[in-house]
Amino acid sequence: MTDTRRAYGLVVAATLSYTCLMFVWFSLPAYLPTIIEEVGLSSTQAGILAGAIPATYIPLALATGLFVDRVGPGRVVGVGVVIYGLAQIGRSLAPDFLSLLATTLLIGVGATTITFGLPKLVSVLFPADETGRPSAIYLVGASAGSALVFAIGRPILGPALGGWRALFFWSGVVSVGYGVGWLLIALASRIDATAVADNDEFSVTGMLSDLRLVLSHRDLQLVVVIGTMYLFLNHGVQGWLPTVLESRGLAAGLAGQATSLFVLAYVGGVLVVPELADRFGIRRLALVGCGSVTFLGGTGLLVGGTGLLMALAIVVTGLGTGGISPLVRAIPPALEGIGARLTGTAVGFIFAVGEIGGFLGPMLIGVLHDVTGSFLPGFALLAASGLVVAVSGALLRRRESAV
Repeated sequence: MTDTRRAYGLVVAATLSYTCLMFVWFSLPAYLPTIIEEVGLSSTQAGILAGAIPATYIPLALATGLFVDRVGPGRVVGVGVVIYGLAQIGRSLAPDFLSLLATTLLIGVGATTITFGLPKLVSVLFPADETGRPSAIYLVGASAGSALVFAIGRPILGPALGGWRALFFWSGVVSVGYGVGWLLIALASRIDATAVADNDEFSVTGMLSDLRLVLSHRDLQLVVVIGTMYLFLNHGVQGWLPTVLESRGLAAGLAGQATSLFVLAYVGGVLVVPELADRFGIRRLALVGCGSVTFLGGTGLLVGGTGLLMALAIVVTGLGTGGISPLVRAIPPALEGIGARLTGTAVGFIFAVGEIGGFLGPMLIGVLHDVTGSFLPGFALLAASGLVVAVSGALLRRRESAV
């Protein structure tokens, strides 16, 4: 175990990989109304694009998790950042739906390495019962990226640079530069040598044994359900909220800034919930509370219009969603039979299934809007996902009490 100061320094340095990723990821939702008009997209095509990155996790997550557990998070994260940076540059040049889809899917390939590399990094650097705070650090960094693209990227940087294509291009360039820098840090600190010390590299027998253990773990299966609903909600809200607010008459800049309010509230949930849950040993009970809060906020999104009620609903939904996020990542390393050794594979399992929800959230909102002419049916499904989180958290807590 490295000393605490060095460990936190590495987490902070790695966090920028998530900040850049979220800026790149949500640059498309931030500019979605403009891209729909310029490229000539239907709502269904727009929904597919908004859900394309989560869709890549479905086939890749388990494989990436196993890969991270055996290679280590250092080099994998660095290469992943370079991949999504180059893909963002390609997306800035895309002339039509298919080319936008292909480059967005490539961003998803790079994104998987960040999603599973950072929990693995934290599990290697910190004891299982102390992962809440460092997990919150990189999740705050992720939230900063998505908040920046809505609050500054869309209304300020994009117009200053000359539009969405220029913003996509330069954010890709910055990401590639950072990715190269992180690779140098990872090689110098020898993170990967520590991370893979307990694994049997690429033995087929060992990987199959790990997969059987992870896939059959009952507590982890409930965390998978929670992760699916969390991703359904989070990607659905961030993918469509600016467009929904614009459809209700709010100016594009204000709609983007209102969405950044969701992200800021999300950060509040990320910071407060895991800290309290770890202090009082109530991680599973906290999931029940966050799911209930998210349901209330999601209900407010349905009826809030564009005024004070909507702002309150956005904040409440963000707080609940933000609280769920670090718990989904912090619980697996503490589960019996999982630990630090299989954190990458376990989180990969959560996201392999969970990103089905991440893809369906944005896509269903778009499809239901095409069918009904309203965003209300899709946002009703988002609210209902909070109830599923609360019920699953209660079942997880009951299993803990029964042990």
